[in-house]
Amino acid sequence: MPMQLVPADLLKKSEKILFVAHLALGDYTYLQNCFKAFSEAYPHIEIHLWVDEVRRTSDSSQWEHLSKYSLYDWLAACPFFRKVYSRTYSPELFQQSIHEAQQENYPVVVSLATLRPHQYARLAREISPHGFVVGMKERMSIWKLHRVAAYRRLNATIAPYTVSRENTQHISDVYADWFGQLFGMRVPSQDRFPFVQIPRQWNEYAQRTLHDWGFDRRGGKLVFINPYAKTKKRCWPLEHVAELIMAMAARPEWRDSCFIINAMPHEVATAQQVFDRYALPRTRMFSAGDNFFQLPAILSECDLIISVETAVMHLANAVHVPVIALMRQKNPEWVPIDRDNSTVITTNRRRDWVKAITVEQVMGTL
Repeated sequence: MPMQLVPADLLKKSEKILFVAHLALGDYTYLQNCFKAFSEAYPHIEIHLWVDEVRRTSDSSQWEHLSKYSLYDWLAACPFFRKVYSRTYSPELFQQSIHEAQQENYPVVVSLATLRPHQYARLAREISPHGFVVGMKERMSIWKLHRVAAYRRLNATIAPYTVSRENTQHISDVYADWFGQLFGMRVPSQDRFPFVQIPRQWNEYAQRTLHDWGFDRRGGKLVFINPYAKTKKRCWPLEHVAELIMAMAARPEWRDSCFIINAMPHEVATAQQVFDRYALPRTRMFSAGDNFFQLPAILSECDLIISVETAVMHLANAVHVPVIALMRQKNPEWVPIDRDNSTVITTNRRRDWVKAITVEQVMGTL
């Protein structure tokens, strides 16, 4: 392992460290292992985490939705974080959070932000004017020379990862490499597998929900289907979901199965209207509207998960349920890590959206 970017002597005498990141659930599914490994390697250092909301807005009508981001529930339950900055979704709260972080006098700040890294380099230095600050640094070009000043304020830099046909490393390998560069620590392959510790109350919630739906007395398998992602390019049409359920129900091995269709809380009503037209038997809509752990708790009760490329397919690995992942060709580093329990269906062409994957392709995989 080459010399680490954050000096060992500094880590030895530091009592706290701040990580800055724009985290999605999928990111954290794999980064969690690195934070856990850091807490074990440096038990004397408090880990503080700044979760930057890239959808930050002055539109107050969106604040309630942004403040309930399900990742915050997961982070609150993780024992290795002493403090989490989660109120960054409005300009005013963003500035208040910066002021609050400045009072901590962090000796070390590490930005793991790969989007607009120059802006996060400035943010990290603003939070810690005199500390040791590390951040991502993009490859420079003549069009980006105005960003040089931001990178010069960093004490050390990491190059954001690139993925190509020749470089097919998994995202968990990328994250482990970052922590190796930063702290000289090793996160072995066997310790990069996603995990989630579901509180007992949410396992009980899942069992009650299945009972209320009558799914606990089913004669066939329980199938969870997630067609939603944050961007339209990664979503699967609701009509495809309905057609898939009808096609599966026509097969003897799936005839008595029960189906759960996942939707974003704000999408449930619209999705229900679509599925009502098909009068699908033994099918229920689901949304984790109250707490993040509702989702993995329900997933853990299922026999099969079918999902587009989003956090659900990674959580399927975390709860050890077989998954069929519907993906574009664009981000191969994000395939589910558990190859034994994961089947990936990719689009035929790189430019295709997930909707190009047909019901027939999924049925063939089944």
